[in-house]
Amino acid sequence: MMRIGIDLGGTKIETVVLAPDGTLRFRRRIDSPRGSYDGTVEAIVEQVAAAEAAIGTRATVGIGMPGIVSPATGLVKNANSTWLIGHPLQEDLTRALDREVRMANDANCFALSEASDGAGAGARVVFGVILGTGVGGGIVVDGRVLVGPNAIAGEWGHNPLPWQEPDEYPGPDCYCGRRGCIEMFLSGAGLVRQFGGTNETAQAIASAAARGERAALGALDVYMKRLAKALASVINVLDPDVIVLGGGLSNIDVFYARVPEAWGAWIFSDRVDTRLVRATHGDSSGVRGAAWLWGKDG
Repeated sequence: MMRIGIDLGGTKIETVVLAPDGTLRFRRRIDSPRGSYDGTVEAIVEQVAAAEAAIGTRATVGIGMPGIVSPATGLVKNANSTWLIGHPLQEDLTRALDREVRMANDANCFALSEASDGAGAGARVVFGVILGTGVGGGIVVDGRVLVGPNAIAGEWGHNPLPWQEPDEYPGPDCYCGRRGCIEMFLSGAGLVRQFGGTNETAQAIASAAARGERAALGALDVYMKRLAKALASVINVLDPDVIVLGGGLSNIDVFYARVPEAWGAWIFSDRVDTRLVRATHGDSSGVRGAAWLWGKDG
């Protein structure tokens, strides 16, 4: 069975078709109809029609989005594409496309992609991490996304940073209404804040550290210690086989050696076999994971 995957973002909608072996058969991007719920539904229907015309057959449809469909109400919540909030998007698309539509949070889709045919392929438990503008997470067990009754499994970014230093407590205000959330320390803005700048980017700081600039090295050292602590708390609870990093900050090479060297100090075990790896599919993981919501067997 061919699988259509759609990444429903705030600025663009990306669509792919994957063959049963994961081969890419179609890709297309369009601008998101910002502010229009009806326009979003129409755009997705048009994308599916274009994809099926290109491959010449009907396909399954999976959609990833930066938010979730509430298990309690069936309505979209927690989406930064605010025009979707409060609408029965999955129900409306199921009706418009005349088939079952599967939907998941974009971090869950990222984790599923990497567990299916990426850096976590073959592992039983995969924790996928997105380090970028925000800090997201998704859990895949035996090839299936773990969602949970509240649809928040993997949302490690809105737990407090563990084992805080005295100068870290209570931490910066978070948009969720709390203080000291992991996201506020480990997002790109968190690294910039630690560096003490307002005009730098996280990538510029990483590049400066690679050149040996002292201030950037100091900020990156603090960041990696915080990342090690935060991931150690995940390992203590979930004990995954592999942790896969994605997002813009995942391109900082030093993480993959330095963070596992550090995290053992906070992990409740005499040895740590969990692997920390970079995503195989990069920015394409989200849309590929949406397609894989139908599983290897369709």
